[in-house]
Amino acid sequence: MSVYHKKSNLISYLSTSIKEHKTIGLVPTMGALHQGHLSLLEQSLKENDVTVISIFVNPTQFNNADDLAKYPRTLERDVKKIAELDPNIIVFAPTADEVYGNNVTAENYSFNGLENQMEGAARPGHFDGVGTIITKLFDIVKPTKAYFGEKDFQQLLIIKALVKNYHLPTEIIGCPIYRESDGLAMSSRNERLSAQAKTKSTFLFQTLTEAQNLFKTATIAEVKAFVENKFKNNADFELEYFEIADQETLITAQTKEANKKYRGFLVAYIEGVRLIDNILLN
Repeated sequence: MSVYHKKSNLISYLSTSIKEHKTIGLVPTMGALHQGHLSLLEQSLKENDVTVISIFVNPTQFNNADDLAKYPRTLERDVKKIAELDPNIIVFAPTADEVYGNNVTAENYSFNGLENQMEGAARPGHFDGVGTIITKLFDIVKPTKAYFGEKDFQQLLIIKALVKNYHLPTEIIGCPIYRESDGLAMSSRNERLSAQAKTKSTFLFQTLTEAQNLFKTATIAEVKAFVENKFKNNADFELEYFEIADQETLITAQTKEANKKYRGFLVAYIEGVRLIDNILLN
């Protein structure tokens, strides 16, 4: 099992694979690995000669210092899970200084307006931080393909725009949301939930599923009102937003148009933990 903390050592190790034209799959993560992350690794293993996973809690994509401080860090446990899946997977677990040097700041990027919607509006600078770390990781690893889950659907589109706009030679693979048996979307943030709150959080997927069914016959305004009312009547949760948006542009939709796909995006708090989920509505 190879675990690298220095980018120079990882670059040196991967140089042989690159010279031999081997395909490299990258799974970028912030650790606290769950089965959703492992499913991304499994897909990379099937599709590439070499698989790398990065474990790095990226400070430049947090606009809340408390959220950054509380983000779970479980490197030893993560490495054990990776080794059990496949000991040939390469782990890159750098420090912030190793990645950023003395200047831990984000670059500015354009993502065709995607960065101004939903999470971009709620978390200023977040996607500049995402673009910065992904660009740095791609420069270090030089992956053929990189794998991201659809739970962070807006992030997935942002990274696809990053690759296209800045001509990065990596194919982006989006993978389905991995859920618990009760429907809760797997997330590293779930680690911060009490057992009781985790059980209650199935409410998010249940509500999205009901919204999906209602979308067949109701207007967008009616579906939004339905979801917002569900949260008003559930004292355990604080709803940050529920939006229905065009799946391609992420622009909030007011009316349905033929031949367009719409997705519902949900963000809510329980026990002070921010949970996100989404669902294709049609």
